[in-house]
Amino acid sequence: MNPVVIAVAITGSVPRKKDNPALPTRVAEQVESTHEAFEAGATLVHIHVRNDDESPSSDPDRFAAVQEGVRKHCPGMIVQFSTGGRGRDPGARGLSLVHRPDMASLSTGSVNFPTIVYENHATLVTDLATAMRRNGIRPEIEIFDLSHIHGARRLIEAGLMDEAPHVQFVMGVQNAMPADEHLLDILLAETRRVLPKATWTAAGIGRHQAGVMGWALARGADAVRTGLEDNIRISKDRLAGSNAELVSLAAEMVARHGRRVATPAEARAQLHLAPAA
Repeated sequence: MNPVVIAVAITGSVPRKKDNPALPTRVAEQVESTHEAFEAGATLVHIHVRNDDESPSSDPDRFAAVQEGVRKHCPGMIVQFSTGGRGRDPGARGLSLVHRPDMASLSTGSVNFPTIVYENHATLVTDLATAMRRNGIRPEIEIFDLSHIHGARRLIEAGLMDEAPHVQFVMGVQNAMPADEHLLDILLAETRRVLPKATWTAAGIGRHQAGVMGWALARGADAVRTGLEDNIRISKDRLAGSNAELVSLAAEMVARHGRRVATPAEARAQLHLAPAA
């Protein structure tokens, strides 16, 4: 089977240091945490940035600074910027794309979250996809609902993506798609019908992280995702000590499923990215 890409979502937009002191929120912390995760086996980093008060930021300079540090200290690692919307002005969510990361997240529709509607109206989705296409950035399609698979198909038909996007099923967000193994089978079957050339992964939120990872590996996923954005704990009684600790656990699970962790070069090839400069 293909080697497995381990993606690490280092920060996100929701957790705070009061929730887990290991959460990296400043640029230097994010670079250091990513480097530790890279050494543990992660080959893709999903980046959010924060303001000094830990609130979500769209500051393109902060995104650029994290990317610069990652590229310096983590040779070949895939850099993926978030264009997610929690706590960010919709008009600013794509500002960082001028810095041309390897990849960027792209949600193709709206969904309920615990306390808000995560809004991704059609014009915004098209604008973000257009900016990614213009800057040579490969999208990762975030699937929070079955209809979002068809949203990706529409972008392909509009010439804004190629036929082999990378898709991620997000499971376990309160009020959105439950972490249910049967639902993963439905999502995967529909993706293979509508996007037959897509690569795929699945992210389990909070206590569902390990379970969803296991389901994905059992079904031959191209990648798995871990990190403090999604889950701040090792167990109910213990906080994760770092992103690297979560990556190490993911690497152990990959091995238990008879597979191996992808190298940076293999990860780039598997997700249809150019070799690192």
